[in-house]
Amino acid sequence: MAAIPSSLLMQTPALPPRVSSVRLASDATSLDALRNSAVRDPKAAARETANQFESLFMGQLLKSMRSATESSGLMDNAGTKLGTELLDAQLANKMAGRPGGLADVIARQLERQMGLTPGPIPSTSRSNNSLPIVSDPSATPKIPDKSAAGFVQQHSAAAEAAASATGIPAAFMLAQAALETGWGKREIVGRDGTPSHNLFGIKAGANWSGPTVDVTTTEYVGGQPQKRIQSFRAYASDSESFADYAKLMKDSPRYAAVVAAGADAKGFAQGLQKAGYATDPAYADKLGRVINTALRLQRSLA
Repeated sequence: MAAIPSSLLMQTPALPPRVSSVRLASDATSLDALRNSAVRDPKAAARETANQFESLFMGQLLKSMRSATESSGLMDNAGTKLGTELLDAQLANKMAGRPGGLADVIARQLERQMGLTPGPIPSTSRSNNSLPIVSDPSATPKIPDKSAAGFVQQHSAAAEAAASATGIPAAFMLAQAALETGWGKREIVGRDGTPSHNLFGIKAGANWSGPTVDVTTTEYVGGQPQKRIQSFRAYASDSESFADYAKLMKDSPRYAAVVAAGADAKGFAQGLQKAGYATDPAYADKLGRVINTALRLQRSLA
């Protein structure tokens, strides 16, 4: 059996650190590493998965091309076949992941399915004379966790604690906080930049004796938008916001039907709308869609 020419071996360097298509198919350790990276950085994991799928595709494409054009020769043997396969594997990995390629298309699809790019979160309007809650403050602070998956990871513990107190599933409350804040991108802050940690847009009514922040908001009166300065409850942490929301749901007779809905997502969303949490006639439908995203993210991060 003829040995693989040394020149060919020198031209076939080690595969790049990204998991190759061969390892993807046969190495359980590499698959476990990819699963673990999905927990730490879901968006990077989606990109890596897309690159690997493109590498697999390119490998099969090269194999098909060689099968259609190869011819037997005196120099062909198991060694040259192995060298060709190694070279094809290297080429497939080098071609995968290039800008504008198949990996970009796969990555975008994976990110949508994982809820990492959920699209714009619709804002909701509130009636100033009857509701304790609004959700469209003018300030938009920058927070560390920008993605939907990051928002779910950041607030899961607080949502679970609120779920234990109310019986409302954590995903439902995560979804409502996401809808109210645009996945954390529209958090209420004072005019001086003071953070409120108010994730549910709860106004500071007459019964509130804690700290507040004043915010200029857009209120709709008779269908016409008006700028108003409103006082909102302020908390020391996001977990306090979840705890206060849970207390509001549990102690207020107004939201008894919301709590009674239990694990019924439709009943939860419609109960909030009927209780006057929002005047937007499409609020329940919007919240229902965000609940679906939150549930999908919880499953992917479990």
